Amino acid sequence: MPTNNKIILGFTGLMAGGKGTAAKYLEEKHGAATFRFSTMLRDALDRFYLEHSRDNMIKMSEIMRGTYGEDIMAKTMAHDVGEADKNLIMVDGIRRMADIEHLKQMPNFVLVEIFADPKTRHERLVQRGENTDDTSKTYEQFLEDHNRSTEQSILEVITHANEKVDNNGNYEDLYKQLDDLVNKYAS
Repeated sequence: MPTNNKIILGFTGLMAGGKGTAAKYLEEKHGAATFRFSTMLRDALDRFYLEHSRDNMIKMSEIMRGTYGEDIMAKTMAHDVGEADKNLIMVDGIRRMADIEHLKQMPNFVLVEIFADPKTRHERLVQRGENTDDTSKTYEQFLEDHNRSTEQSILEVITHANEKVDNNGNYEDLYKQLDDLVNKYAS
């Protein structure tokens, strides 16, 4: 399907800001196709029977990017997005400038920052337990994780966001902002 009929929302933001929640909502309410940068890392970790810890995800990303170029994952993502047969596409987990280089060349690509305060994000991270080491993470460890390369690079990416979504409120607040965003770019 040509990309010029598609709305491509690229979500960025610090860990546990609500990108996954936003993606799930857009899938359920608007029938969006969702692609996550972390999926290709999880697939590789699964193939080698390695746990899905934050450390392993970062190492796998560094190996892939170091060996095949900083934009290897972005090229893969852009190809997958281009092949998608939905009119609304959500790309989750944009962490580096190289991640958006290929996507921003596609018509109708919108970079969206989803943000929430650190305490809220820590509570959500522990609650969801997406990675094996999340449920036991202290607030201090959570803050230390912000010094890792993946989180530091997000700080530059968010300065390029076309839109911002405040996820400090409840689900209804988040969903309204997402609906407004979709309606804005669908018209």
